[in-house]
Amino acid sequence: MALNVLVVDDSAVMRSMLIRTLRLSGLPLTNVYQAGNGAEALASLAAHEVDLALVDINMPVMNGEQLIEQVRADARLAGVAIVVVSTEGSETRIDSFKARGVSFIHKPFTPEQVRSTVLKVLGVADA
Repeated sequence: MALNVLVVDDSAVMRSMLIRTLRLSGLPLTNVYQAGNGAEALASLAAHEVDLALVDINMPVMNGEQLIEQVRADARLAGVAIVVVSTEGSETRIDSFKARGVSFIHKPFTPEQVRSTVLKVLGVADA
């Protein structure tokens, strides 16, 4: 299992932290792509084969919720697993994500939390 991952966050620092955390988690990464908002993410998804998208919610241009709606509405992107990574975490909102097949990681996070959530969302047992 080699993963192509898209990290979507308007903060370049947070994208770097997430990428570093992914690498520290020991997940088998092939390519890691970055986008600063939902519109850039859609362009990246159109240009690259992506297995997993880690998505922030509050972003300019197109926010994470709008991105998730568009990804879920596009049959070509049906295989993309989505994990929201956000400080926002009301139970109602998290339940809304889960109902759309989206997992959630609270910021701040640890490499172990990222690894566990990614493996779960991809349906892979942790070794």
